[in-house]
Amino acid sequence: MTDLQKAKSLLVDDKTCVLVKGEKIYTSNKSGIAPMMEFLAQGLNLKGFSAADKIVGKAAAMLFSLAKISALHAVVLSKPALDVLQKHKIKVSYDTLTENIINRAGTGICPMEETVKDETDLQKAYEKLCEKIKQMKKK
Repeated sequence: MTDLQKAKSLLVDDKTCVLVKGEKIYTSNKSGIAPMMEFLAQGLNLKGFSAADKIVGKAAAMLFSLAKISALHAVVLSKPALDVLQKHKIKVSYDTLTENIINRAGTGICPMEETVKDETDLQKAYEKLCEKIKQMKKK
C-alpha cells in the first residue's frame, strides 16, 4: 500500500486531514484549513508526505504546497486548488472537482479562499491566512 493509499484509507469518520510518510502518520479532525495551519505552526517537516483531505480549496492547496507534500487526494477539490497543486508538481487526485469552496453558511465564497484568491506567493498566503484567522477569532 502506498502512502497515498494509506492516507485515503485513514480518511474516515471524524478524520478531516491525514498525512502519511512511511510509519509517520498525522491526523486531524478539525475543519477547514485548521489542520494544516496547526501542522505548519508546529514546525512539522511534511516534505514528501502524502495527504488525504475532505475539502481542499486554494488556501489549503497553498498550505500543502508550502509544506512540500508529494501527493494529495481530496474528496472535494476546487479548480483554483488544482491549479496551485499542479504548479507545485504535487500529484493530485480527487472525487469531485468544483468551481469554488463555499462558506459554511452557504452564502458565498469561503473567507479563507477570499483571503488568498489573488495571492501566488506561498509564504505570503500563509501569513495572510494567519492574520485572517486572528481577525475572525476577535469577532
